[in-house]
Amino acid sequence: MAHLPRQSVTAYVALGANLGDARQRLLQAFDALALLSSTQLVKRSQTYRTAPHEAQGPDFFNAVARIDTGLTAPDLLDALQAIENQAGRLRPYLHAPRTLDLDLLFYGDGLVLSPRLTLPHPRWRERAFVLFPLADVWPERVSPEDLMRVAGQGIERLPEDASGVA
Repeated sequence: MAHLPRQSVTAYVALGANLGDARQRLLQAFDALALLSSTQLVKRSQTYRTAPHEAQGPDFFNAVARIDTGLTAPDLLDALQAIENQAGRLRPYLHAPRTLDLDLLFYGDGLVLSPRLTLPHPRWRERAFVLFPLADVWPERVSPEDLMRVAGQGIERLPEDASGVA
């Protein structure tokens, strides 16, 4: 029996970094997402700078990617963690500064509650660094009330560079 290709699912990935050349690291992460097996990078948000939220260290650079993928949610999570590891991600303690953080926010309409993965991401509505870039790529998902709730968190939308890359 022939195997049919797996149907594509739209997923949203939050990107963040605050160590080293964090802004460049986000650009590299977008490239890595585009190269994932059975995956297409559909849209990327502007880049934002935020102070650490519930964390210490330098400011973060954040963005969100919309991808279409044939990977399962667990396989996509594995791929995201491999990209983090290639970027030198260490996890010495909770909310430690990081070279790269990739969080799976949504996987289609999937609801997952496991020790390893919870979807949608349980805190996506609590963080300006997720909501503002998510609104760039999925404006219907983010309400004005969501943005008002995080208004005090301090976030700066960065201008695009000469190549059109935020």
